[in-house]
Amino acid sequence: MMSDVNETPVYKRALPGPLPELDELNRFFWVSGEDGTLRFQRCGDCNHWQHPPSVICPKCLGENIAPQAVSGLATVGAVTVNHQAWTPGMTEPYVIAIVELDEQPGLHLTTNIVGIDPDKVVIGQRVKVVFEHVDDVWLPLFVPV
Repeated sequence: MMSDVNETPVYKRALPGPLPELDELNRFFWVSGEDGTLRFQRCGDCNHWQHPPSVICPKCLGENIAPQAVSGLATVGAVTVNHQAWTPGMTEPYVIAIVELDEQPGLHLTTNIVGIDPDKVVIGQRVKVVFEHVDDVWLPLFVPV
């Protein structure tokens, strides 16, 4: 994925499908990767992290919710390797995974694991976030730590 040893790797998702539609509630999530930082909403009353974005905290029902940076470190909790190119332009095989962020048990994100042979991704594997910039969004992908 690198053309020169001095360049930063460029990671790409396998799925060239539609991009998320940005709105007032989710915009922070899809553009936060611009500065290389993953962000999730956090309740200012009970400190509960939540995803997907919402206007209310599911734990305390508070409305004092704001985006905050997370470490970007996670553990693979579920993984599947897809060997079928469902649309033109797909690169297969590719990995779809559910990762659990370090900040809180149950803080999950469905994503692609990239930068590794798909058959080597395992449950329990440590990963960190990287971003793919497409149009006006920064897609969070994960690579092995």
